[in-house]
Amino acid sequence: MHHHEDSERLASFADVLAGELPGTWSSTHHPTDHKDDLTELADRIWDLDLVAESLAQHPLRQAAVLSRPDGAQLVVLDRHDEGDGFLIAAVAPRDLPDEAYRSVREPNGIAVSDDPFLGAEQVAGDLLARYDTALAQVRHNALDDVMPSQPDRVVLTWQPDGSLAAAPADERAAAVLVANSFVQDQQTGIYRLSGDDTTEQARAVRETGRRLHTHGIDTALQHPPGRIAPTATAPAMPPVPAASRAAASRTR
Repeated sequence: MHHHEDSERLASFADVLAGELPGTWSSTHHPTDHKDDLTELADRIWDLDLVAESLAQHPLRQAAVLSRPDGAQLVVLDRHDEGDGFLIAAVAPRDLPDEAYRSVREPNGIAVSDDPFLGAEQVAGDLLARYDTALAQVRHNALDDVMPSQPDRVVLTWQPDGSLAAAPADERAAAVLVANSFVQDQQTGIYRLSGDDTTEQARAVRETGRRLHTHGIDTALQHPPGRIAPTATAPAMPPVPAASRAAASRTR
């Protein structure tokens, strides 16, 4: 089969599959020339079984991503072993801490035939249920790593990768965080500030504290219960530690 025909076959299958799954799903096809998208996607495929084995033998050259409004995603891949069907796997959420995945069983993918209607039944009855369970678990774990805020106090929680996370209690605090380089994770609602540049991070935290104070909101730096806080080295008001950049390895 020619590459163009193969690409159209995958995209067409994914389009029909998206329309047959429960809920609302959209389909996006990533052909061979979407190299950056495919590289990022391959790293997020949430599988340690059938699909992982296939990717180890056949690098990702095209894929279709099915997306649900709540952030859930599935990926459809060519099947390279015997048969003319496809592989379908869960996609891990972006920007969750590695610790959120610990003790969560991978929602390993499945092989389906080239019948999208039958494939939708298999996905809905098996993979999707396991994926939704795992997704709920990692999102809950991620929230456990962020200390709660109150209307008059925003808590910035250190993360293992050196970033800071916050769950503001109202829109005033959220607006201040966004104005100072915090980025909201649409899947969890958590606001995160990168720790890649500790000097810029310290500046952003100081400015965040200053602006929150004008609204009568205090700022506090915390680390999750049972975790060791980064070593404090940065200026006070508020103090900003220079956190270790050694990220924990994600088990997926």
